[in-house]
Amino acid sequence: MARRALVTGATSGIGEATVRALVADGYQVIATGRRVERLEKLSAELGCEIVAGDLSTDEGVAAVAEYALSGGPVDVLVNNAGGALGTDTVLEGKVNEWRRMYEINVIATLQLTQALLPQMIEHGGDVVFISSTAGHGTYPGGGGYVAAKHAERQIPNTLRLELVGKPVRIIDIAPGMVKTAEFSLNRYHGDQEKADDVYAGVENPLLAEDIAEIVRWAVSLPAHVNIDTLIVRPVAQASNTLVARNQGV
Repeated sequence: MARRALVTGATSGIGEATVRALVADGYQVIATGRRVERLEKLSAELGCEIVAGDLSTDEGVAAVAEYALSGGPVDVLVNNAGGALGTDTVLEGKVNEWRRMYEINVIATLQLTQALLPQMIEHGGDVVFISSTAGHGTYPGGGGYVAAKHAERQIPNTLRLELVGKPVRIIDIAPGMVKTAEFSLNRYHGDQEKADDVYAGVENPLLAEDIAEIVRWAVSLPAHVNIDTLIVRPVAQASNTLVARNQGV
């Protein structure tokens, strides 16, 4: 019987790539996100199950969890939904953006994990968190996102201690610079030029497919092997602030 996986934020970027990777590896995948049309297109192409829901609301979390569990135990939960808003300094940071980033990166992740964990403790399973190198160090203009990702990272760090001895693997994958169609675009509120500048001159930034392959690999390992935390960056990136860029670009 195929293992069942639930992937959040599946309508683009790392989430969509993860759905594709797990389907190709034989998983029965449930893809969730807010954009119904994109989910339907993904289902038509891959044959995955879909359930729409806004995970920043209690109702959305409940609907997604109820659908996922109605088909039997969920073996893998990939907490990918999240994102950044703005690059303001702490002094000028917009409270509504900080609050929104905390809601989508931390609270939504917490609530869905809480909904699925009891059956995983009983049957076994993997909980994967797609966090960020922003959870390991800060940078100018990143205060709100960094704060949210530091908070999110404490969920797997603490769960690992609280669930020791239980048949649940807690896996934290922290990507650095990943070039996707929407992450930076959303951060810059739709300004394509500013979004493109993030990757300007960078030779071979990571792609969504790179992170998806890491997820696939981590959950495919023997059940006694746990990837606690994996930081992954492109070779051109040494830290959150030090990135090699081609001259003149």
